[in-house]
Amino acid sequence: MSAAAVAGRRRVSPRRAAARAVGQLSPRLKRRLIAVVVVTVVLAAGYQFWLRDSSLVAVERVQVTGATSADADRVRGALTAAAKQMTTLHVDQAALDKAVANFPVVRRLEVKADFPHGLRVHVIEYQPAAIAVSDSGRVPVAGDGTILRGVGVEGRLPTVDVNGALGTKFLLDRAARGGAAVAGSAAPVLRGRILDVQLRADEGYVAQLRDGPELIFGPATRLRAKWAAATRVLADLEARGASYIDLRIPSRPAVGGLAATTLAPVAPAGTAPTAPPTTSTVAPTDTGAVTPESAQSAVPNQLPADPTTPPATPPADTTAPTAPQPTDTLTAGTGGGATAAP
Repeated sequence: MSAAAVAGRRRVSPRRAAARAVGQLSPRLKRRLIAVVVVTVVLAAGYQFWLRDSSLVAVERVQVTGATSADADRVRGALTAAAKQMTTLHVDQAALDKAVANFPVVRRLEVKADFPHGLRVHVIEYQPAAIAVSDSGRVPVAGDGTILRGVGVEGRLPTVDVNGALGTKFLLDRAARGGAAVAGSAAPVLRGRILDVQLRADEGYVAQLRDGPELIFGPATRLRAKWAAATRVLADLEARGASYIDLRIPSRPAVGGLAATTLAPVAPAGTAPTAPPTTSTVAPTDTGAVTPESAQSAVPNQLPADPTTPPATPPADTTAPTAPQPTDTLTAGTGGGATAAP
């Protein structure tokens, strides 16, 4: 085969190759292929323009779960009315979201079609995290600052002060939104113990626990890690009585306000304790010398209870040399122990 023929083959486009392959089919296979294409187009058009919006697959049963607020009945009614305008093959999520847009408690919807006539909608609600206190009153808010008007509150919730206007759907005060985020990140068992969340100039966000310490968070970041650290410290029995827990570095929380622990006195560094003498005779001196008997009876490295009392002089040793013996004395160290003085 010549080089020109090889070059011509290489320049053949895929479309030409496909047409050439179809041209090589038998007439019978061609007719079948054309029929398959036509049927596919007809079915796709029928599904798109007729079947998916047909009454054959219309939504007739709507199951709404997860709605627990005071507006639960209204939420279910709005979702049911919107869902029955749809089919199980054409579920309009945007239409369902729009139907509950006026209910701030609804966070999002999870929708699943139950072919051929059922639709299941699960409502995920905002949970009140704090009570926003402003000049216009008190209103529950979610952890992201969403205002939950008309939502019932169970149990105690921390308060967050709002400066200025409250807002319509979200808190306008940025500091108040941070306080709501701190409260919303707490576990429910701890959230009920929070009195309030404040923003301080030097410490950032501070949560005051009921019958407990202050929790210093600093900025409203890494809140899950900070709450996990707070939980560990609060569970530690040795941390009872603390006045505050500094969580600004979650990996190294600091506890303050505990009573000082009494430590046993120790000798100054580099000073070796002196053992009581056993063979040499210690004569009484004006510096508080002690005898072997009194040194053995006293606590090691400490002076006798009354160092001014002169101890009894032991009998003279006739075998000892007449030269004067060195005198060993014990003087109190600065650390509360005893050190030897020549």
